[in-house]
Amino acid sequence: MRQISITTSTLSVCLVPATRSQKIGALKQIGLACIAIWLLLNVVSSAFAQDHPAVSHNTWSNGAPMPKAVLGAAAVVLGNRIVVLGGALDWNATPLTETLVYRPASNTWSWGVPLPAPIFSPAAAIVNNILYVIGGSNQSSFLNTVWAFDPQTETWSARSPMPTARNSTAAVVENNIIYVIGGWNDSRLNNVESYDPATDTWTEEAPLLTAKSNIVSAAMGDFIVAADGYTDVGDNGDIEGYNPVSNAWQQGKPDPIPRDWACGGSIGAQLYVAGGATLKVTESFNARTYTWTRLADLPQATYATGNAVYKGKLYCFGGADDWMGKVLNNVQIYQP
Repeated sequence: MRQISITTSTLSVCLVPATRSQKIGALKQIGLACIAIWLLLNVVSSAFAQDHPAVSHNTWSNGAPMPKAVLGAAAVVLGNRIVVLGGALDWNATPLTETLVYRPASNTWSWGVPLPAPIFSPAAAIVNNILYVIGGSNQSSFLNTVWAFDPQTETWSARSPMPTARNSTAAVVENNIIYVIGGWNDSRLNNVESYDPATDTWTEEAPLLTAKSNIVSAAMGDFIVAADGYTDVGDNGDIEGYNPVSNAWQQGKPDPIPRDWACGGSIGAQLYVAGGATLKVTESFNARTYTWTRLADLPQATYATGNAVYKGKLYCFGGADDWMGKVLNNVQIYQP
């Protein structure tokens, strides 16, 4: 936008009343000058508004579609990009090695360094700019593998395996420790195990109060929240909060609309949960007031998405439109 300079002295001509000694011609010139300045200010204001559009809150938008339709992938923020890892092309759950890299700033996709092995429904986390992919499954077994990716060398390396093999689990980072929560291994799990990348060691932590898989989990301040998910009796909207210092879980107020394998993550004091099965419903849980709020619906019902939070927005990658439904390649973005 071209810069327009208007001095204080110029504006004062419009603000100071004319004296009786001023001639009619001079008054007309001043009046025309004031009109011109007023028009210029309106042009500047309009141009500034176009350069800096207002943010629309509680809205969904679509990003560039993924190169492939994928369900059951993990997604994680690595620097200024979001990496979508593994998953499957269909409900046969034939696992993939592909990594897809999305750059929100340019709304573009590229291919990343493939996983060392094909993995369906793993968990992923970042500690000190190293990407960790944990658990998952292949077509024959559940996995306890831990793969670490160094973006500086663009190489993968194996780390100490997780004590409990599982897929459909959640990984949350708190104080540079990765907490792996719940999951599925021929039954729903309440296991919580923590991994310290600095020592490459695992520790058994206090279990979930309710065994479940496909949860939405996130760090919120000094606590970890695990919401919704699938239990042995179906979806129950269960939500629990974990204190790493006391190593204890506490029951919270259940989600009014239970669901599993939803898209979600935390932004500030809010945990956002969107979709799950045939749902378009989006809700937020306020960790301060322990209340749930209904928000704008997803444009497309989603299930088994990859999800990540980047710069205050929730990103939902792919998934399917229902259990055993059509696999999607869309990118849905929520602005709180």
